[in-house]
Amino acid sequence: MFNKGKPQSRSLATRAAIFQTALSLFRRDGPDAATMRDIAREANIALGAAYYYFSSKEAILQAYYDQVQELHHACVREALAQPGLTFAERLKAVFHSKLDLLRDDHRILGALFRYAGEPGHPLAAFGPATRKHRERAIATFALALQDEKLPDEIRAILPTLLWSAHMGVLLYFIYDESPEHARTRKLVDGAISLFTSLLSLVSLPLIKPFRGRLANLLREAGFVPPPHSGSLPGGLR
Repeated sequence: MFNKGKPQSRSLATRAAIFQTALSLFRRDGPDAATMRDIAREANIALGAAYYYFSSKEAILQAYYDQVQELHHACVREALAQPGLTFAERLKAVFHSKLDLLRDDHRILGALFRYAGEPGHPLAAFGPATRKHRERAIATFALALQDEKLPDEIRAILPTLLWSAHMGVLLYFIYDESPEHARTRKLVDGAISLFTSLLSLVSLPLIKPFRGRLANLLREAGFVPPPHSGSLPGGLR
């Protein structure tokens, strides 16, 4: 009997093979060095087939963004399911799990950060084309705040601020050649310890006027949505 699922399964397998082959080349040589022809040859498929599944290297890297965000979100949910975690431990779980996922991707990250200054580029981390990836990443950081008692204005802006901080951590991570990226992980732990201490001060009623001004400033700059908008903060619009 003819199995209608087989062609679809073969199609998914071919797409996955192209994707994994591309990532292997990107990790080895960097995205700039590898061409679609190189990817097709390494995957042992026709060049036209490679373009059928991915219109460009940028499309492959968009899929890479998707994969990283989905894996990170799943890892964070699993880590945060452990009972009794402190706020600092929850934040560390979010940051360290991202570093674990990207430990072999220095060349890919280096190429992606070069696009940060080109707002119109489809891979620009702060550009409109990657807005859905920012929203997904910011939502992942928001998971760490779910059980924490925070002023409303702090809860509204904190996921975006944490995401922004993690972008700085990733930039540092690219240049970190210490064993197991120990320097980056030490930086993360120290920064989280300092941050949680400062946050307890910022949460004091005396600081409420400052919190409100900061929240309004970030909203006016487009980093967070207006109150009760029903949307996730998506970074720069």
